[in-house]
Amino acid sequence: MSNTQLAPVASARRRGRTLAEEAVISLTGSIVEGRLKPGDKLPTESEIMATLGVSRTVVREALSRLQASGLVETRHGIGTFVLARPADTGTPFQINPASATTALDVLAMLEFRVSVEAEAASLAAKRRTGEQLAAMRQALDELKLANANGVDSVGADFAFHLAIARATGNRYFADMMSQLTTRVIPRSRLQMDTPKRESYLERLNDEHESIYEAIERGDAEAAKASMRLHLTNSRERLRKASAAIGAD
Repeated sequence: MSNTQLAPVASARRRGRTLAEEAVISLTGSIVEGRLKPGDKLPTESEIMATLGVSRTVVREALSRLQASGLVETRHGIGTFVLARPADTGTPFQINPASATTALDVLAMLEFRVSVEAEAASLAAKRRTGEQLAAMRQALDELKLANANGVDSVGADFAFHLAIARATGNRYFADMMSQLTTRVIPRSRLQMDTPKRESYLERLNDEHESIYEAIERGDAEAAKASMRLHLTNSRERLRKASAAIGAD
C-alpha cells in the first residue's frame, strides 16, 4: 500500500484537534479524493502508524470513527475496506466536520442537530424495521460497555445516532449524519473528575434509553421529545463546561 495515499499528521495538528481527529481527516480525505476507492483495503494498522506518525491507539480510534460514519467496514481477520457511497446527486448542501474546531462550533452544531435529529427520531419511530432497531440496541450496548470499561465510547454514541437517521427511511438524514461524523459528539470536550463523570454517563445512558424505548414502541412524539431533551441537555452541559474553563 503506497504511503502517498495518506498525509502525515503528527507535525501538522491544528488548534483544538486531537491526533485521532487528524487521522480521521487524513483517511477521509484519501477516500473522498479517490486515493482509496470503494472496495479498496486500507493499509494495515502498522502502515498507518508509520505513515501518519501516530500510535496504534490513535489508529484504532480513527478507524472506529470511520466505521461509525459508514465510510469503512472491518472484516475480522481480513482487514478494513472502503465502502461504496451513494452516487453523487450534485446536492450543494455539505457540512465540513473539520470546521468544528472549538467548543463554540460544537455548541452551534448541537443547536442545529436539535431540530434535525428530533424529527429523525420521530420518523424512525414510525418507520424503523426490526433490523434497524437491533442496530440501535447494539450501539447502545457497546456504548454502555465502553463507558463501564473507561474506554472511548464516542464511536458507539455516534453509531446510535446514525442508526436512528438510517431508520427514517430518508437517505438525506443518514447522509447528513455521515457528513457530521463523530466530531459532533461533545463528550471528548468535557473534562470532569471520576464521580462527576460517572454521574454524567449515567444520565447520558438514561437519555439514550428513553429515545430507544420510544422508537421501539413506535411513539413518534415521545421519540421527538426525548431526542430534543437529550441534545438540549448535551448543549447545556458543554456550555457550562466551556464557561468554566473559558471557551476556546
